Amino acid sequence: MQVAVEFYNSISVDDRERFRFHHISTDEVYGDLEGTDELFTEETPYAPSSPYSATKAASDHLVRAWGRTYGLPVIITNCSNNYGPYHFPEKLIPHMILNALAGKPLPVYGDGSQIRDWLYVEDHARALIQVATEAKPGSTYNIGGHNEIKNIDVVRNICELLEELAPEKPAGVNRYEDLITFVKDRPGHDTRYAIDASKIKRELGWEPQETFESGLRKTVQWYLDNRTWWERVLSGEYRLGRLGVGEK
Repeated sequence: MQVAVEFYNSISVDDRERFRFHHISTDEVYGDLEGTDELFTEETPYAPSSPYSATKAASDHLVRAWGRTYGLPVIITNCSNNYGPYHFPEKLIPHMILNALAGKPLPVYGDGSQIRDWLYVEDHARALIQVATEAKPGSTYNIGGHNEIKNIDVVRNICELLEELAPEKPAGVNRYEDLITFVKDRPGHDTRYAIDASKIKRELGWEPQETFESGLRKTVQWYLDNRTWWERVLSGEYRLGRLGVGEK
């Protein structure tokens, strides 16, 4: 943040008019909507449930404080769960796809009833560009996919798509869904997140282009078509690469 302020103060007045410090955050900062039909809005009080989400909330507060104290033109966006191509394999959707293809158990926390709002990554990218180029300093926008789905239903949908798109299963697997295994829930696991993205639609005209069904199909197909990428990630080979450095 200090570097951003120093840079901002060093540029011309005209460039300052165009400069934005865009902080990309998450819906986790708002806490848990368990037992309600409410949605997270930009006015929802912060109530993070875990140390992990508390650090994200702290980063939002820090950015706003630099904006107020030093006049840095900050913008904050809080998004729902992203998914799509290049998603790191430890996350729910790619983890389930790759485990299923390997014939491994599909571990679901608790009973899988946790609800998340899923946002296709390319929809999120479009929203970020629009906010960065059109939003006023000091603005906050929630970005969601309008796709509230239980985790267990996400996993079952993945299994159904794999039955269609990858019918040749690993040895010993009759149905992909048979691999679903329920495991102990993790501490501080929020039950429900849900984003109200009406402000960004009203003020900037953004709304998601993908439904969960269309986005998930694209995602499963991408992992089927890009085995080399995720095999390198799983092997740890990606750690050895130095981007932008040519061979000597």
